[in-house]
Amino acid sequence: MQNMINAVDKHRDLILKTERFIWQHPETGYREEKTSGYMKEVFTSLGYELQCPDNLTGFVARIETGRPGPELLILGELDSVMCPSHPEANPETGAVHACGHNAQCAALVGIAAALREPGVLDQLSGSIRLCAVPAEELLELEYRSQLREEGKIRYFVGKPEFLSRGLFDGVDLAFMVHTSSAVPAVQAGSVGCIAKRIAYKGVSAHAGGAPWDGRNALYAASCGLNAVNAIRETFREQDIIRVHPIITHGGDVVNAIPENVQLESFVRGSGFEGIAAANRRVNQALTGAALSLDNNIEIIDIPGYAPLRNDQQMKQVVKEAAAIAMPELPLYMDDSIGSGSTDMGDLSCIMPVVHPYMPGAVGTTHGNDYYIQNPELACVTCAKWQLVMAALLLGDGAERAKKIVAEYKPLFAGKQEYLAYLDSLNASGDRIVYTEDGTAQVRL
Repeated sequence: MQNMINAVDKHRDLILKTERFIWQHPETGYREEKTSGYMKEVFTSLGYELQCPDNLTGFVARIETGRPGPELLILGELDSVMCPSHPEANPETGAVHACGHNAQCAALVGIAAALREPGVLDQLSGSIRLCAVPAEELLELEYRSQLREEGKIRYFVGKPEFLSRGLFDGVDLAFMVHTSSAVPAVQAGSVGCIAKRIAYKGVSAHAGGAPWDGRNALYAASCGLNAVNAIRETFREQDIIRVHPIITHGGDVVNAIPENVQLESFVRGSGFEGIAAANRRVNQALTGAALSLDNNIEIIDIPGYAPLRNDQQMKQVVKEAAAIAMPELPLYMDDSIGSGSTDMGDLSCIMPVVHPYMPGAVGTTHGNDYYIQNPELACVTCAKWQLVMAALLLGDGAERAKKIVAEYKPLFAGKQEYLAYLDSLNASGDRIVYTEDGTAQVRL
């Protein structure tokens, strides 16, 4: 263990340099050209051969111990969020790493560099796959819809996309540490979601001269948002439902009745059944508003994140590793389900995973006051923590990893079954058919 910790310290400057570069070059998902390019250069300079997806950012790299055993996947996320009011946001794009992914990438570099040091792999069995993965943040839905229509992606977030492309084939278990402004912690899991694009379709007319000739899509959208708010009390507490729509286009000119209004939203929940039930209620509320004002509505439902289930045995590994790598910082073992989401949940559907949190940031996550205040902790110590986790899993002939894999009960039989389920969540098209006899047919 101490050999691993010392190996990270040898590459401290490279780790901290990586954190600064990525902070200064924020890019949103599937646009991380500079970030991915920098990470590729670092990994190549360390002697890794990279497996890169066609026409996509990110990569994976494998390192073998030379002894048989499971394959462990360790990830770091490349993308940023958007918060134009952040003082250090990109002035053109509004992108900023108010998510801490820059620290994740720096820690991943520290892990990659340390694994190349003499003796570090001597007590381990199996193999380790390191992944710089794009597009964890589910945003810019219109842009990603365009990428999907062009056949460039199949999924809107990076881990299921990498999964579908075979970049995780052969992996047995996985972990990833996310940066936090709180204490070291690991939860029971977190909610998943369906993403939605919504278009209210009215009829344009002169807003002053003949508004009666129009059908106002903005008013229909406002009624739809109010209808969604009116059903919130019907969501069950145990399902942890969160619905948070935004209007992305509210009309074209002030003197014309808005004929096309665009919204985006998530429907989050702690389980697939709860998400599906809440999503149907939301669609009913949105569609009813369109019907009431003689509009039509197109709703595009998109698979977002699966609910995350942290493996209990992996959580214990996280706790033991924290006591070794950072004994001065006790780990908080949280049995609750977090109401944020991550595509680590998608991996948890088919393999044991754990997704703990590492302090070192300050401010509000995704907010304009978020920074990495303590890069030593968030990046360097984080790399040490993760290497100790890997040692606990793959040491002693990888017996602990073998036991975890053997005892895990996945929700789906494997990759193909899970991806087929994801594909079944896609839905699109107008939800109302107006007939000549004055009736209407509604599809939820």
